Amino acid sequence: MFSQLKNIDTAFKHMRLFTIVIILSCVAICGYTMYKSFEWVRETQARIYILANGKALEAWSAERKDNIPVEARDHVKMFHFYFFTLDPDEKVIEANITKALYLADASAKRQYDNLKESRYYSNVISGNISQEITSDSIRIEINQYPFYFRYHGKQKLIRTSSIVTRSIISEGYLRNVSRSDHNPHGFLIEKWNTLENKDLKIENR
Repeated sequence: MFSQLKNIDTAFKHMRLFTIVIILSCVAICGYTMYKSFEWVRETQARIYILANGKALEAWSAERKDNIPVEARDHVKMFHFYFFTLDPDEKVIEANITKALYLADASAKRQYDNLKESRYYSNVISGNISQEITSDSIRIEINQYPFYFRYHGKQKLIRTSSIVTRSIISEGYLRNVSRSDHNPHGFLIEKWNTLENKDLKIENR
């Protein structure tokens, strides 16, 4: 009789151990399944589709911190493009300057006011001058905030009689602001300063 009770007790212990192992295995499998499911959902949510010319193009979303250097360089590039791209047309000048001033603070407005007071824009219109700018390099330092930048580019002043090529170097800082239609990258240029703007060559036409 005692032998039977001992066998029953041993069998119960084995059954209890087996049950615990099964439960732990089920918990581990469920946990792994949930983890992989959440991981798959995150990957799926990061995938977006862009419609272009009736075709769906697959793209991947990313954290903003991953794109700060790229977005910051483009912000600086577009600001200089709008500020320095001029044609002998008052409406074109006003439209471009307005776009540029959305991307920068009062330091850019001061430079614009100085140019306007010196009749620079009036001379562009009266002299039928077109002005273009191309970017050579844009350095962004993201290890400090606000982010420091230095811009190197070349200006072309196209006159009826000549083409003047100038070098331009400027610097400033980038501060985070809310994104908008006027400021899609969500940066604002601060303490913008032109370090160099000198003639490189003059070509007669």
